[in-house]
Amino acid sequence: MTITEQGVDNNNEQSSTPVDEQQSASLAVQIGQYSIKGEKQQNEDFVGSFIPENALQLENKGIAAALADGVSSAEAGKEASETAVGNFIEDYFQTPDTWSVSHAGQKILTAINLKLYRKSHEFANEEKGYLCTFSGMVIKSQIAHIFHAGDSRIYHLRGEKFKQITKDHTAMIGKGRSILARAVGMDSNLHIDYSKVTLKQDDRFLLTSDGVHDFLSEPEILQVLKSDLTAQQKSEKLVALSVDAKSDDNISCVIVEIKTLPKQSLNDFNTKLTRLPFPPELESGMKIDGFLIKKQIFASSRSQLYLVEEMETGDQVIMKTPSVNFENDTSYIDRFIQEEWIGKRVDSPYVVKTLRQKTKRNFLYYLMEYVHGETLEKWMTKNPFPRPKVAIKIVEQITEGLQAFHNQETIHQDMKPGNVMISPEGEVKIVDFGSVYVAGVAELFKPLEHEGALGTASYSDPQYLMGINSGVQGDLYALATMAYEIFTGELPYGSAIEECQSALDYDRLRYRNANQFNPVIPLWFDRALERGVDFELEKRYSTMDEFLKDLHHPNPDYLLDDPTYKKDKNQALFWQFISGFMLFTFVLIYILFS
Repeated sequence: MTITEQGVDNNNEQSSTPVDEQQSASLAVQIGQYSIKGEKQQNEDFVGSFIPENALQLENKGIAAALADGVSSAEAGKEASETAVGNFIEDYFQTPDTWSVSHAGQKILTAINLKLYRKSHEFANEEKGYLCTFSGMVIKSQIAHIFHAGDSRIYHLRGEKFKQITKDHTAMIGKGRSILARAVGMDSNLHIDYSKVTLKQDDRFLLTSDGVHDFLSEPEILQVLKSDLTAQQKSEKLVALSVDAKSDDNISCVIVEIKTLPKQSLNDFNTKLTRLPFPPELESGMKIDGFLIKKQIFASSRSQLYLVEEMETGDQVIMKTPSVNFENDTSYIDRFIQEEWIGKRVDSPYVVKTLRQKTKRNFLYYLMEYVHGETLEKWMTKNPFPRPKVAIKIVEQITEGLQAFHNQETIHQDMKPGNVMISPEGEVKIVDFGSVYVAGVAELFKPLEHEGALGTASYSDPQYLMGINSGVQGDLYALATMAYEIFTGELPYGSAIEECQSALDYDRLRYRNANQFNPVIPLWFDRALERGVDFELEKRYSTMDEFLKDLHHPNPDYLLDDPTYKKDKNQALFWQFISGFMLFTFVLIYILFS
């Protein structure tokens, strides 16, 4: 996906984007956008838009345009505006087709707001805040969906009627002065203004930063909007007029012109899609939406996985279908649909890819890449006590995959060997998004069900059972547990952890030194594993990087003599040699390719 944007240069040069136009049987629009830094040292505005080339995606998702004005006094306004516009447009087109525009937009903006708010608090001592205004719109079928926070604006022109359709979120502080009362990243909870406009052909929309609307009158703006110029030429003209009017701010605008509209409204499109029937029980040889069913590879009470072949290309992919046991459970259906969106948001070579649907869906399911290999659970059975180099590489890849989730403010919550695939070449892929928690999107944290079965209770953070969302540290607990098992073939607290039902039950458990199962494991390595699976969050590692660092390099705090620990100096030296060799390799690669 390419997001057309402007205003990311710090020079005096001005550049423009070509006119973006998409002709379709259902919708045709023309977009013009332009942004310059003006008299400011850098451009903290950001504008963007996207028109799908795929006709099906254009029908299902529409087009999107947005403008954000970074709050310069917050020090990180430029980064905030780029994040807000870029993530809004990119994430919107990754949301399931079954979500309504309002539902998708508000969930995305809530997640963006929380991301910026948390980044601001990372720099609390430096007074660095990630704040920006936001004005965006999605045009789908015959409806324009408006999302707004702050004092950037959206105007609507229909015939001779021209009006501002957003409200400035400012507060007067006396003597004609005002301050911004609402912005993305300002608070942990974002109040977004949402509205809809039923469209007519030749409607025009204008998105502006205050560098435009504070310096141009409505008659001046109208004269440009009504001219015979293209949308792009109009956006450049408005910016030029603002410069002539002595605008002392960044200057940005986006113009969206409706050329043609679909003949029929798609207001009920979401409703129709969410009513898609569950697929029947599929068997080899059956065909569904252009896919040939090859075989069933997994089935549970909640879902099924099938290996299918795309009949047009011959490509093999995985189809996940919902269980008919939940056909009337709306919460389950919503969660199933959300899995697809989560998979599209997380982009990593160590996470299974969720594929975009190329053809119309007649049943409820989604597609994933086919990963050749076996689960980590089976791999460990076949490879007890693997070589340290092989084992640590697996742990590193799982870590990279988890960090891709965390970069999207997303917690996997159900990491276990059965949810990790390993290819014959040793490449790792994290699978299954059924228990994922998305910060800022989930209305309520719901702890995992405690099923007392190996694979859930054995690897899930005990904090979940207490109703506490431990976030990144929860995934880290699961990672450390799997690392322990890869190296020892055992669980750090033994099988008794599967029976724990309360905090008291966990208090009775004791960590089992990894050395008693694998004598080559040195003390410092075992202490890192122990800290990774500590039940107390205050004692557990807070980041994945800290944990990996202590697995690679002996932490001096862990090298204290322990008379109860079985040690072998030669084995310890071997592990230190492995760590030193890896460090030397990384340094050499850096020198050669930097």
